[in-house]
Amino acid sequence: MNSEDFISGELVLIDKEKGWSSFDVVNKIRGAIKKKFLIKKIKVGHAGTLDPLATGLLILCTGKMTKKIDHLSILKKKYIGTITLGATTPSYDCETEVDKIYPTNHITKKLIHSNVKNFIGTINQKPPLYSAIKKDGKRLYKYARAGEKVEIKSRKIEIFEFKITNISMPNIDFEISCSKGTYIRSIAKDFGETINSGGYLSMLKRTEIGDFKINNAYRVNDFIEKFIN
Repeated sequence: MNSEDFISGELVLIDKEKGWSSFDVVNKIRGAIKKKFLIKKIKVGHAGTLDPLATGLLILCTGKMTKKIDHLSILKKKYIGTITLGATTPSYDCETEVDKIYPTNHITKKLIHSNVKNFIGTINQKPPLYSAIKKDGKRLYKYARAGEKVEIKSRKIEIFEFKITNISMPNIDFEISCSKGTYIRSIAKDFGETINSGGYLSMLKRTEIGDFKINNAYRVNDFIEKFIN
């Protein structure tokens, strides 16, 4: 690829590694393009955030292709992940420490599988307080880190498919296909609640966005080495 390719617009599939924020990836790719081709300014954006602890498919758009971001961001998304039952965390994932322990002796495989039906279709979901959603012009995670209580409104999301792929208590592995705006962390927390226990997300990987698949994606540094350097 050359500078004109990136300016005219490229769609880049990245396999995001754990620990990177989505903006870290954008900044890394943008910086590599600017340095290699001596470009002072170029647009680079992503079509759907992945949390730093999550891995998997992240779509980046460069140059004129950034006009497609809104269209790409509404595509159906597919994930695989793990819910750990019997405990909760304030962030609903491993970013924060366990704050409460719950009983799990009553949880059977039958109960787990039957609970899945409560999460299929259009449902109301309350986003995590540890999220980038804004309330009164301030990111929710900033309220959380300051220890401030804030009311979070639920919103409608759609779960197209949700299935349990393995049970090894306290961990349950799953696959899920969902609409834009779905917080899988909230699914994990709510899943635990609906079986009279607790739950948090201990692993998450995005495998598909619309027809785009993780198998066709590059890790950040591999992409830079192959197409930019």
